[in-house]
Amino acid sequence: MAYKSITTFVSSAAELEITLPPAIDFAERQDAHLSACLLGVDMTPAGGFYMGASPLLLQETLERAQADAESLEAQARKKLDRSGLRWSAESAVVQFGGLPGLVGLRARFSDLVIQVRPYGREALPTQEAAIEAALFEGQSATLIVPETGLGPDFGKRIVVAWNQSNEALNAVRRALPLLKQADLVNIVVVNPPVHSPERSDPGGLLTQMLARHGVRAEVSVLAKTLPRVSDVLMRHIADTSASLLVMGAYGHSRLREAILGGATRNVLENSETPVFLAH
Repeated sequence: MAYKSITTFVSSAAELEITLPPAIDFAERQDAHLSACLLGVDMTPAGGFYMGASPLLLQETLERAQADAESLEAQARKKLDRSGLRWSAESAVVQFGGLPGLVGLRARFSDLVIQVRPYGREALPTQEAAIEAALFEGQSATLIVPETGLGPDFGKRIVVAWNQSNEALNAVRRALPLLKQADLVNIVVVNPPVHSPERSDPGGLLTQMLARHGVRAEVSVLAKTLPRVSDVLMRHIADTSASLLVMGAYGHSRLREAILGGATRNVLENSETPVFLAH
């Protein structure tokens, strides 16, 4: 498998400036087609306006969303025209509550979705919603890029967060084209369970599977010496100068992670390294 159909979803001019350059960079590296979906999002609450409100107000919000989408499409086309890529760009207007359906439909026919990190001072609610929609409704692997972009060493040293879950295994399978191109893949197991089926050889079966694909992989078993598993992962990434983290997304429910936190949310909030996710 190769990444030949890549999609990105953008809903603001600031997000466009951060998201499109690394998406173009990645598509060029993979000789892939890049589809940019430029969104005008109507943030009207799901219940709409209160009874008796003028229909002109609803029309105004829709027209504003349409204008935003068309403006973003024009900006995106200028950038893509200069890239030399095979590309397409289209604008779409959607209410915030309908965003998962629109993103999911387009993401499910993509090999990979590329989005910017969804947390920070300038982040919009649509950014997190688009990522979750791509992962859940679209069942697409998603590459989350920090504001600094991919970096010159992207994909040379990769850390795989391995906890034997279905989500982690799916992420490894979807990331296989990148793993095969890497100089070194480091499978990281944090505090392996004592009674796990892999207790005698943590990560051994995964290493064996990857070796048959020509992937150079090694295993690091780490103690949870910091409060969160995500902290251990990010410290290890820094210590080994890794340029990509591959991990399963949302092993717990999205609601639980939103309220109590979790490895996926904590990594996305704090990582300065690109993160490859699959659910």
